[in-house]
Amino acid sequence: MGGMVRNGTQDHPGEQAAPGTAGPSGAALRADPARPSPDHRPSRTALRADPVRLVAIRETPLSLDEVFRAVGDDAAGGTALFVGTVRNHDGGAEVDALGYSCHPTAEAEMRRIAEKVVADYPVRALAAVHRVGDLAVGDMAVVVAVSCPHRGEAFEACRRLIDDLKHEVPIWKHQHFSDGTEEWVGA
Repeated sequence: MGGMVRNGTQDHPGEQAAPGTAGPSGAALRADPARPSPDHRPSRTALRADPVRLVAIRETPLSLDEVFRAVGDDAAGGTALFVGTVRNHDGGAEVDALGYSCHPTAEAEMRRIAEKVVADYPVRALAAVHRVGDLAVGDMAVVVAVSCPHRGEAFEACRRLIDDLKHEVPIWKHQHFSDGTEEWVGA
């Protein structure tokens, strides 16, 4: 079947002519306004919306579905999700429950860390949610997820996100042990 019609002239499939040059029929071609010129490449941020889709600190139970939906992206070939839960032991002692509290700047610090991960990895979408308040053994304390073009990048970015969140965000854990003792962690 014939070639495609461009600006009133017919080109051969697969042939491309630079704007302002003649096509196969000899007619001048005009630049396609929808296609950027080769010397103009949009920035990564111009190509998509902010990849930091969800950053929050909540007093209510966390939702895996909410975090997973937040990082959905058709250009992502890999999504890594990490869930931190309250375990029943720490340092050889049995944990009955714990409480998380945070500094008023904690959510802003989470966003700063998220933005750094986005700057350092090819992140398509990122989400991080941490719980505060009283939690029981087995409750979700933190959920983070990252989607990237490939799985390896997603794993690396997700690990960096949770590690930096744990080390840099001012969130403190108050553990209550079975023997009646308690301990503050991260304070």
